[in-house]
Amino acid sequence: MNICIDIGNTKAKIGFFSNNELLEVKQNITDRGIIKIIKAHNPEHVVISSVRKGIGKIVESCSKTADTIVFDHLTPVPVKSLYKTPQTLGVDRIAAVVGAALLYKHQNCLIIDMGTCITYDLIDKSATYHGGGISPGVDMRMKAMHKFTSRLPVIAAKGQPELIGKTTKECMLSGAIIGTQAELEGIINRYKQFFDDLAIIFCGGDANFFETKIKDHIFAIPNLVLIGLNQILRFNLND
Repeated sequence: MNICIDIGNTKAKIGFFSNNELLEVKQNITDRGIIKIIKAHNPEHVVISSVRKGIGKIVESCSKTADTIVFDHLTPVPVKSLYKTPQTLGVDRIAAVVGAALLYKHQNCLIIDMGTCITYDLIDKSATYHGGGISPGVDMRMKAMHKFTSRLPVIAAKGQPELIGKTTKECMLSGAIIGTQAELEGIINRYKQFFDDLAIIFCGGDANFFETKIKDHIFAIPNLVLIGLNQILRFNLND
């Protein structure tokens, strides 16, 4: 069994794989929880992807138990990249791209990760990664409105608001949620002008919510990053 660990800014997601089959996913795992899981399951191979520093204890624990790859910009991947600064590219972004290339072979794909930030990443039908874009996620927009003004409150982004808000809270929700929806539709349409047969893939925490809000046919694959990490692990083991 292989274990893939996707570490975010606060918590992590863990995928358990047998070859290419995703057997189980555990979410919202703390650093201490990761170490306990590794010791309990005794995997053969582990790959770790992290967007933050300070994971030394996790790496040390995994390395004692299994062959461990800490995924970074120097790790070989089964796609060609045109990104000019690979050392600054989020490892979760390239893992999602690899996952899309595996699931949608010989097809142009736009991967939209709906997390703290919204990231857009394009990989073409020849498995060449072109790059993309980054914008604030919904929660970040809500928090920014409060932080950078003197009177706008802190509220949670949830539900489907009316376009025309009639209270300050409703107006903030309309701007953040419907504004994000308009951004997504606009960006997707722009990419479609340049790339034919474009598969639109949503992943991340808000993927399922916005999947139903966009007119284009969307594939929601919440565990795309884990699928990509497992493919990267298998690629390096075969080498």
